[in-house]
Amino acid sequence: MAEHQEKHEESFMEKVAEKIHSHDSSSSSSDSDDDKPSESSVKAKVFRLFGRERPVHQVFGGGKPADIFLWRNKKISAGALGVATVIWVLFELLEYHLLTLVCHLWIVALAILFLWSNATTFINKSPPRIPEVQIPKDPVIEFAQALRLEINQAFAVLRDVASGRDLKKFLSVIAGLWVLSIVGSCCNFLTLFYIVFVILHTVPVLYERYEDKVDPFAEKAMHEIKKQYAVFDAKVLSKIPRGPLKEKKKD
Repeated sequence: MAEHQEKHEESFMEKVAEKIHSHDSSSSSSDSDDDKPSESSVKAKVFRLFGRERPVHQVFGGGKPADIFLWRNKKISAGALGVATVIWVLFELLEYHLLTLVCHLWIVALAILFLWSNATTFINKSPPRIPEVQIPKDPVIEFAQALRLEINQAFAVLRDVASGRDLKKFLSVIAGLWVLSIVGSCCNFLTLFYIVFVILHTVPVLYERYEDKVDPFAEKAMHEIKKQYAVFDAKVLSKIPRGPLKEKKKD
């Protein structure tokens, strides 16, 4: 009986050793295969500003406006920024009026074309070819339809906010309008438009270049904001009575 028990224990120990050896060999062979999923899972957990999952170029639509804002074509981007700067200088710093500027431009253009057309009879050259300018129908209709959709969506958001269903959205909209009113009292619409235009031409391209350094700081800031909002919600917002919610129909 003692010899049988010793043989049983030896066979049991051999099985355990074989299992350990096979587990080590399988784990060592699968290390290289497990590295790629682990790297992909780490990449998938990287925090991106505003929770975006697409590149910055795709966020801006991926078309010509995105190329201009991200300086894919430096000549066009610099030209757009230069034209906006000239317009701001003319109307804001030099206090030029729009109607006066348009009339002066038309006077200069018509005078040049008129003199050029009459001067060709004396110098024996062909008169200038003045192109026919017409506003195309389809782009105007597409722009009007897109503008109508955006306005309708804005009205829908305002209606949803005013219904009293989402207190967080209500406070966000009120805070945004309050900040916008303060900015509007400090500068006029043209200056505000120019500031937004300059920001669109500088901040996205800088963020795209340094997003790996900006996103960790943004993650810490968002975590702190959520923590402070949770405290504010527990102490203040949770004690405010909510509006009646509409019951959803269950299928």
